[in-house]
Amino acid sequence: MASSVPRPSLDHRQMDRAVGAVLGGATGDALGVPYEYGSRPLETPARMLGGGLGNYAPGQWSDDTEMATCILRVAATGADLRTAESLDRIAELFLEWAATDPADIGIHTRDLLGEALVERARRPDEPTGALLTRLSTERHARTGRTAGNGSLMRTAPVALAHLGDPDAIDGAARADSALTHADPIAGEACVLWCMAIDHAIRAGTLDVRVGLDRVSPAWNGWLDAAERQEPAHFADHNGWVVAALQGAWSAVVRADSLPDGLQRAVAGGGDTDTVAAIAGALLGARFGGSTVPAAERRIVHGWPGYRARDLVALAALAARGGRPDPDGWPTVGAMSYSGNGGGGRPVPHPDDPGVLLAAADALHPGVADAVVSLCRLGADEVPLAGVRPEDHVEVWLVDKEDANNDLTRAVWDAAAVVRDLRTEGRTVLLHCVHAQTRTPVVAAAYGALITGTDPGEALQRVQRVLPSAAHPRPSVVAALNAAVPQSIPPRPTGAQ
Repeated sequence: MASSVPRPSLDHRQMDRAVGAVLGGATGDALGVPYEYGSRPLETPARMLGGGLGNYAPGQWSDDTEMATCILRVAATGADLRTAESLDRIAELFLEWAATDPADIGIHTRDLLGEALVERARRPDEPTGALLTRLSTERHARTGRTAGNGSLMRTAPVALAHLGDPDAIDGAARADSALTHADPIAGEACVLWCMAIDHAIRAGTLDVRVGLDRVSPAWNGWLDAAERQEPAHFADHNGWVVAALQGAWSAVVRADSLPDGLQRAVAGGGDTDTVAAIAGALLGARFGGSTVPAAERRIVHGWPGYRARDLVALAALAARGGRPDPDGWPTVGAMSYSGNGGGGRPVPHPDDPGVLLAAADALHPGVADAVVSLCRLGADEVPLAGVRPEDHVEVWLVDKEDANNDLTRAVWDAAAVVRDLRTEGRTVLLHCVHAQTRTPVVAAAYGALITGTDPGEALQRVQRVLPSAAHPRPSVVAALNAAVPQSIPPRPTGAQ
């Protein structure tokens, strides 16, 4: 089964939002893990502390993202997720994951996948997708209770696989949901959310009702209730797919940014990791993966050994039909940045010699023990040899006009993660391709953060030591001179 709708060509902002649908969901998941069902008292702000019901490490995502990565890995090949072959592969990955004895898994999903592992041994010739769907359907016929939130929490990659094709999104969302949750309401929830994600990626706006003509009339009232009530109103029963979607939409519709929406979702209580994962997928599709705080991108990780960069790469491939972009990113081993004029010679930051400013050709082992990259790098270039994965931070910051979803937040967030690395005692290499715009502007923001001086003055100091920074792009400089986002305090607690 192939789509008859041409795949849309995504611009930089849309691609950032496509990546955000996966990265935002994983971030919400890891942020909600410590507080799931009262495993730790709710606090403001929520933090990636680990623990929770599965004794997770700080920043580790749970079953929500673990199952989503199974779908994402298939979507990244460019496959049509409605086909039997794709559903077989997704189902096989679900079983592969279940066989690892996940730390935290919903009761219904655990029992179903456990039954499937036994049944597959008895009937090895039955296709795995058909096996799961059959067992799920039989379970629903016996119990009538297969409308948990377990398929909604993982559904975002379905939208990436079929951007701009509502019929394919509808069919794939229902088919994936039916692998484990045969209740039609669960499938409808996945359709609604995937349609909203698709719309947000392509249009940059929120409209959860864009798919209402494809689902039961009851959803209109359920969405109205979500808009009237705070997320906490749904906490007592947000293990049910309808209440989980209501809690997520209640958080999203009240949010002015991705971090704000995730905090609202977690503060609602109940199944915090799942509601925040659901909300995070739509928030990321609206605001972009670039708005996930770098401090959280540094530590978010989980099965099957992925970090934020892996999710970004797979999401980008899924959104492009399994193909890298014309430069070979994200699958190329090393990006070709020839003739960047940097000379491979980093210069010390005028306000902090522990921060080295450079172009991409300075990216060599031993130059620093932490790296903040403001340009795309190849699959073999991150992390830099000798640097811990969490200490090589990639920032989505595009040096073109009207190519960033929140340029001000991106600039100041990059500066904040440089500050964090320095607070931890790391020497930091801050670089982009040419060190003409992104490097000096972020360096100036960092200088303003640690000295309390005017950002324009900080930029002048950087320009005096970095010759390539003589003429940075005016629009990026304007982002430097805008107000510092409230989520990035000028001085960290305990700063020297």
